[in-house]
Amino acid sequence: VQLQASGGGLVQAGGSLRLSCVASGFTLDYHAIGWFRQAPGKEREGVSCISTTIEGRTYYVDSVKGRFTITRNNAKNTVYLEMNGLKPEDTAVYYCATVDLLTSGCFPAGVWGQGTQVTVSS
Repeated sequence: VQLQASGGGLVQAGGSLRLSCVASGFTLDYHAIGWFRQAPGKEREGVSCISTTIEGRTYYVDSVKGRFTITRNNAKNTVYLEMNGLKPEDTAVYYCATVDLLTSGCFPAGVWGQGTQVTVSS
């Protein structure tokens, strides 16, 4: 059971990136999946989460609403995080993970992918 995150890179402020989280060893659509980020010296933050297709719910932290979009492609066992209008404060290592998506928020549920670095220059 693994998640593999990719798609990070270096972009200028205002630019875009698309992160991918590919699952192996399990069916991704049976699980809610989230993206988290951690910047140097800061606590890990939940960025965005998506429920199973049947539930049809998403979650975004306030700081990324209107700029980031989370989607899933079950045929590819992949969840994407489309990031537009990137800001220097979005710079962090981004991780995907299985989550519990509750009305109160999005919480890690055990399986983590490796991180992918996103750096936004001003």
